[in-house]
Amino acid sequence: MSDKDEQPENRLRKELPEEVPASAPEEGQAESPEPALTGRQRLVKGLWPPRVSRAQLIVALLLFGLGFGLAVQVASNSDSDSALRGARQEDLVRILDELDDRTQRLEDEKTGLEKQREELQSSSDQASEARRQTDEKERQLGILAGTVAAQGPGITMTIDDTKGTVQSDMLLDAIQELRAAGAEAIQVNGVRVVAGTYLTDSGKTVSVDGNKINAPYRFKVIGKPQDLEPALNIPGGVVQTLEKEQATVTVERSTKIVVDALRAAKQPDYARSSSQ
Repeated sequence: MSDKDEQPENRLRKELPEEVPASAPEEGQAESPEPALTGRQRLVKGLWPPRVSRAQLIVALLLFGLGFGLAVQVASNSDSDSALRGARQEDLVRILDELDDRTQRLEDEKTGLEKQREELQSSSDQASEARRQTDEKERQLGILAGTVAAQGPGITMTIDDTKGTVQSDMLLDAIQELRAAGAEAIQVNGVRVVAGTYLTDSGKTVSVDGNKINAPYRFKVIGKPQDLEPALNIPGGVVQTLEKEQATVTVERSTKIVVDALRAAKQPDYARSSSQ
């Protein structure tokens, strides 16, 4: 049979190269199949490398922020608790007493306001009762503003500074301690102390609202004596601090303290009443 008579597929097979047989394993070497993956390996292969979407990333950031905030809160509470645990018994007693005093003052104020409301509601002449309460409130605000004189129970504190070591910040600490203990009116060497009072050092003397005062410094304070005197004598408080500066401090209780130094009523430059 001639080349022309050969089948087309036989002719095509001759033109293609022969198939290369797969290389057989060398003699003495067994063919090892790929080992099957364990469950843990499949889990690791599925989780790594991670495939994180944008939504998952946002959720992760939010959870991180929430956890960080909780950690900070827990740490701050732990610091407060540790500070109280490390405090001395005298300090803890003082803190509890101050909290009780403030609670009592708030309760008294609440009772007074409720009484005023009942008087207004039950009064036959509500307009007259309202004017009476307004006048009483004006007197109370005048005492706080220092525009009217005041009298009542309280203490007198005298600071004798022969060494000239007492500075304005020490007197300011005394004023702040007295206010925290419930002082309602304070006068220092003839100068009325109000909400905006400031103290500065002026050479070897101290100035209160620009008025120079000299030792001995005499505080006249109206308030509950049972609260004012212990507040000054707490361990590490005003009296001990001044005594460390070689100053002599005496505190006397009295059933009648007169605070008669006055401040001029200051009219605001810009603020006006919003009531019509």
